[in-house]
Amino acid sequence: MSTSPRPARVVLPGQILNNELDARGWTQRDLATIIGRPYQAINEIVNGSKQITPDTARELARAFSTSIDFWINLETNYRLHLAEQDKKEKEIIRWSRLYNFAPIREMIKRSWIKGSDNINELEQQICSFFEISSLDSPLSMTASFRQSENHSVEIMSLSAWIQQVKNLAKEQPVGKFSITKLNDAIPLLFASSVDLEFLPKVTDFLGDLGIHFILLPHMSHTYVDGAAVIGNSNPIIALTLRYDRLDSFWFTLAHELAHIASGHKGEIWDDTERGSGSANKSEEDKANTLASEWLVDQRLLSKYISDVKPYFSKESIQRFASQIARHPAIVLGQLHNKKVVEYSHLRNVLVKVKPYLNEYMHQ
Repeated sequence: MSTSPRPARVVLPGQILNNELDARGWTQRDLATIIGRPYQAINEIVNGSKQITPDTARELARAFSTSIDFWINLETNYRLHLAEQDKKEKEIIRWSRLYNFAPIREMIKRSWIKGSDNINELEQQICSFFEISSLDSPLSMTASFRQSENHSVEIMSLSAWIQQVKNLAKEQPVGKFSITKLNDAIPLLFASSVDLEFLPKVTDFLGDLGIHFILLPHMSHTYVDGAAVIGNSNPIIALTLRYDRLDSFWFTLAHELAHIASGHKGEIWDDTERGSGSANKSEEDKANTLASEWLVDQRLLSKYISDVKPYFSKESIQRFASQIARHPAIVLGQLHNKKVVEYSHLRNVLVKVKPYLNEYMHQ
């Protein structure tokens, strides 16, 4: 036997010891007797629950005619291997936690964060983005959402979207907000909806009222149309333009403004609520009702429906829209919503808004 063998790979020192015993036909009890150690100590070394100390390495070297370094190196290499494995496993856990905390890949793609192969750097970027000191810090957001009821929402993506809305709002100067100013301006705002050229002016209009207005596409698996972010001195309204239609734009905007004008508390997302929060249906219903009334006088709309039903035409919708100073798309959107006109009918009335707003969309 060589006096300085080296294992080709990292193995349990006890396995090598067991091989040496087998090669000689010895038992663990035999070795215990030879080197004057308790049987239990030899058994624990073989099983890996006890380390080979320098004293034991000297005794094994004498018993097996090897070098002392052979046994010490076996133990050292094995313990280093275990430490590396433990470090790797802990790093995997950290990476997993980070990717469960935020939609990393999409955030990098949108340049919300730079990304990094270094877990410490990436974690710091995420904490900075969410304005928290660590992933253990409370993540609290208050907002009212208008979103699809037909899909399961990915909450971590929704949280990231809302945070980016807040981050963008910080860069947008606005006036002082007051509910009175908002209520006084509502009639003028929706009277302006008849003019497509007014669309790019909505940001400044709301800014003068002390309301941030952000256009930010929805993230994957969020299905959000818009949100009203509350809790600060200046509320924020964000739209995704998920549906590129004039009726959707104005109704979603009206819906979020209704939340603000009504003083709704919104929905709170934090570490314990992420994924389990439920929308306040009462507030959502009230916002829908108020938004509908702002956009089209519901008494007049009901009379129009009664007079025309079931023969709705593009021309009759245009005439009614002209009478109430609204764009025909807004009227048709309400007729679709009330299901008195099928969604597939008169789609050419539904003007697209992105051509007017693309340059104002964030990524």
